[in-house]
Amino acid sequence: MRIAVALSGGIDSFVAAHVLKRQGHEIVGLTMMLDVLRASGRTDRTPASGTSEQPLAAASRAAVLLGIEHHIVDASETFRPRVLEPFLSEYAAGRTPNPCVICNETVKFGLLMEEADSLGAEMLATGHHARITPDPCRLLRAKDGAKDQSYFLYRLNAGQLSRSLMPVGEMMKDEVRSIADELGFAVFAGRESADICFASGGLPDFIRAEAPELLASGPVEDLDGNVVGTHEGVALYTIGQRSGLGVALGTPVYVVRIDAARNAVVVGPERELMAGSLSAGDLAWPAGEPPSREFGAWAKVRYAARPAECTVTVDGDEARVAFRDEQRAIAPGQSVVFYDGDIVLGGGIIVRAVTAG
Repeated sequence: MRIAVALSGGIDSFVAAHVLKRQGHEIVGLTMMLDVLRASGRTDRTPASGTSEQPLAAASRAAVLLGIEHHIVDASETFRPRVLEPFLSEYAAGRTPNPCVICNETVKFGLLMEEADSLGAEMLATGHHARITPDPCRLLRAKDGAKDQSYFLYRLNAGQLSRSLMPVGEMMKDEVRSIADELGFAVFAGRESADICFASGGLPDFIRAEAPELLASGPVEDLDGNVVGTHEGVALYTIGQRSGLGVALGTPVYVVRIDAARNAVVVGPERELMAGSLSAGDLAWPAGEPPSREFGAWAKVRYAARPAECTVTVDGDEARVAFRDEQRAIAPGQSVVFYDGDIVLGGGIIVRAVTAG
């Protein structure tokens, strides 16, 4: 079988390609070139981030070591309207976006799938730590729970999943590292992806270049509306944040609300971060539909959050999620993802947290 492998320049995608080639498949490497600053048409400044030179070099080295053909896919123009502009719009609205879930749906498993088709590949493989079962086609957590990335993939539909492979999802990370080291690639691999890949120089520098208006200073207020400090731009703050507030009130305070319309950040005690439920929209279901109008599940409100027991009530493209135990720092703009054991049921974008009272 001819399989296209998304080579990112990291060890996971390298090992994924190696495993599939060892199984006898014909492998072709695809690497997404992403230069979001160049794509914006701004050539009057030196980009601090968003360029792809180092990953491209590592991906090219991976292809050479594997002995496979390698194609560069310029995703810059596609990435801007599908991922970058919504990302900046969410920050402008005072929310905390997660661009990875949208990028996976529309670019990595959208644009790259189209490129795989053009090259005659039957499947697209990636280095994601997640698993896919063929019959029925389902998205599952990875074998290595500490590295599981299924949270970022919940928006993939059955058609995308049925044509995707994730070989390292069946492996522990130590095993992946060992294979990459054995084959002499670990020394060339770039760092593992972390946070926002296209803002490798840091979020403040990226926003300063792309949307400097989001870094306008404004008031930090307490719950009574008293000004207790000055913030450096609403895009640099998220619900639950404590560090970097520049506020000394004698007791610990956290960001409890972002009022983008007034360019204000509101802080309060930790108890104000607790919520018993949330509402979510823009729902996505890998199986095409939810299990039922109301169902029990375990939900993650952030990638690093522990799954929490909940009841999900679906009404069209909206859902109310009621937790058994209160959850801390639910941030609008992030995703809530529902699980049944290892199976990813679906998820949506958090609209608001609802306090237990």
